[in-house]
Amino acid sequence: METSPHSLLVTLWFGILGLMLACYVVTDGFDLGIGILSLFAPERSTRDAMVTSIAHVWDANETWLVVLGGGLFGAFPAAYALLLPHLYVPLMALIAGLIMRGAAIEFRHAAGHSVLWDRVFGVGSLVAAVAQGVILGRLITGLNPGAWNAVFTLFAAIGVAAGYALLGATYLIKKTSYPVESAARGWALWMLPVTVVSALVLSYATLHLSLIGTERWHEHGVLAILLALGVVAAGAVAWLAGSTWTGSRRAPFRAAVLLFLVSFGGLAISLFPNVVPGKLSLMAAASDDKTLVFMLIGIGLLLPVMLGYNLYQYHVFRGKVAA
Repeated sequence: METSPHSLLVTLWFGILGLMLACYVVTDGFDLGIGILSLFAPERSTRDAMVTSIAHVWDANETWLVVLGGGLFGAFPAAYALLLPHLYVPLMALIAGLIMRGAAIEFRHAAGHSVLWDRVFGVGSLVAAVAQGVILGRLITGLNPGAWNAVFTLFAAIGVAAGYALLGATYLIKKTSYPVESAARGWALWMLPVTVVSALVLSYATLHLSLIGTERWHEHGVLAILLALGVVAAGAVAWLAGSTWTGSRRAPFRAAVLLFLVSFGGLAISLFPNVVPGKLSLMAAASDDKTLVFMLIGIGLLLPVMLGYNLYQYHVFRGKVAA
């Protein structure tokens, strides 16, 4: 199976799944972030505007997660066999959080904008974000037990939740008007340092707790690429802070997306060529060539449709939402 065509297929599928995960993290990330921030919005009118800003796109954003799960199962079935027994609890929490959020968005209108359903929306979004952070932390630490790995996972959960809240705040800056926009700028300036500090702590801990830091980062050329990405990330942080403070409408969200994409790129480079550091490589987890080619044909037809539909819906619903 260690043939050059097979290696190319495996690498290609790693890139495709990475692209779909990046699309999910950015699009559903601001959805979840807005839900988290709704817990800090005391006025019902503010929460109404926040939900309205994502009302036409939130369900389509979650489609990426569904396709990602199917693609991972088909292309890397051994990864399922290894990961699921260790991640049942956070995965079930993720699904529960998404169900809570979806139900709340639909029922809050039928219930006359009930405060209860607004809280369900916020708590469900927070649970889903924290669950994703736990999955990330467990993955980076190689699914290994231990007190320090648990602390690392806790910081990963905090970092993901804060990052999503930052992404949601910058999206609200673009989509809403005063007073929600003003509140969103304040939230963004609060969430930015929390996100940056969490990322720095996780990077330092990865160097000492994970095989990513002790092995992958020391391979030839890897550290140089990561340092270059770090410079871009620092620029994105400065751009985000400056544009938020000076009153720009679109730049904060663009800077937040850039920050997420750069961070995600660093994670992908750090994991490659493994699924779980020290436990499972991409080559060992991959399906045979026929399966990968068959799935490649299917995703080649599906992926342009999904990308086109998502771009079209954001074009149709562009501009600020009505109060």
